[in-house]
Amino acid sequence: MKESVIVCVALSYLGCAEQSAPVKAAPTDKHEPASLATTDKSPQRGVINISEDIRKACGITDAEAYFSFDSAQLGQQDLPVLGKLATCFVSGPLAGHQMQLVGHADPRGGSDYNMVLGGSRADTVKTFLVARGLSGARIATSSRGELDARGTDDRTWAEDRRVDVLAR
Repeated sequence: MKESVIVCVALSYLGCAEQSAPVKAAPTDKHEPASLATTDKSPQRGVINISEDIRKACGITDAEAYFSFDSAQLGQQDLPVLGKLATCFVSGPLAGHQMQLVGHADPRGGSDYNMVLGGSRADTVKTFLVARGLSGARIATSSRGELDARGTDDRTWAEDRRVDVLAR
């Protein structure tokens, strides 16, 4: 419950951003807090890309966590892989190492909005990792917004909505 409150607070400023397109609500289950809404793996989702060197060091094979269109919320199924990532950086092979989280968005919103959205996605992942014991001082976040977007349809736009997890 503590993590969901932290994630909700971290995401509260997102609603204040200027929007150039209508915002679609992220799907939620009425029994789960909105910040941990269960999502599916449809083309309407984005992904967290954990670099290969981190996956190998941490023993992570399923490196996917999904974002809804126009959302920075993590789904319930995302938590195990992010928990494993936190454990690896807190007490595992990468203890003491630093991490870079880079948020991305698809090109369908305004550039300012997408920059904020990418940053919110990176901040959401950071908030989760900090709640799991990783020092926030060891995690740098940034946003590329839509700058690296290459998608042209629902399937490829989903690949643009992601957070890259890199070692620093």
